[in-house]
Amino acid sequence: MENYLKETKILDYTHPSIQELVERRQWKDFDTTYRIKGIYNFVRDEIKFGYNISDDIPASQILKDGYGQCNTKATLLMALLRAAGIPNRIHGFTIDKALQKGAITGIWYKLSPQNILHSWVEVLVDEQWYFLEGVILDKPYLTKLQEENSDCKTTFCGYGVYTDNFENPPIEWSLNNTFIQDKGINQDFGVFDTPDGFYVKHRQKLNKIERFVFRNIVRHIMNNNVEGIRNGKTYTNIKN
Repeated sequence: MENYLKETKILDYTHPSIQELVERRQWKDFDTTYRIKGIYNFVRDEIKFGYNISDDIPASQILKDGYGQCNTKATLLMALLRAAGIPNRIHGFTIDKALQKGAITGIWYKLSPQNILHSWVEVLVDEQWYFLEGVILDKPYLTKLQEENSDCKTTFCGYGVYTDNFENPPIEWSLNNTFIQDKGINQDFGVFDTPDGFYVKHRQKLNKIERFVFRNIVRHIMNNNVEGIRNGKTYTNIKN
């Protein structure tokens, strides 16, 4: 149990910004279920879907950025949960790049790796593990996608989504598993106590030049595309 609550370089939950947030939201005053739900909803909706400079940045930096994707939102979720005394671990995968089409377009999509590093948080409640992958997309962004694809009720792939239930994806948590990208999984790396341990063994398949281009060019394009979609200014329909 101690391994599921420890602080690490990436899970820096004693950082003042994280401690101040936990105190201000009074998450420790709730029972376990509502504590998890409150933290989960915060990371899902108040930390916007977007692409940070790297997967292995600390939780305090993700909170400062105010946005994140699957891996970085997982880090922040883990740190906040541990700060509130909730044991958790990370489960690592790869997903097919097809689910990012639309958020990334043109030559940048063609040049991106086929398999993208992916993860979700698993939280322990009453000796049962629950999977919290549905935290990735903020509701305003997902709602806009649903509005623009109102004829799609089942399988949707693109813009950060890959689900068989696009009309009502299982993103609300109340002692259940949540998902939004799970249909894109193509490789399972298993569970790790910390993201630090996960990233020691697994990295995005990018060389130095590709990593530089992603950090300084591509992710900014992707974030602009995502923000445009969220605000209803930019949209390109994807046929499934």
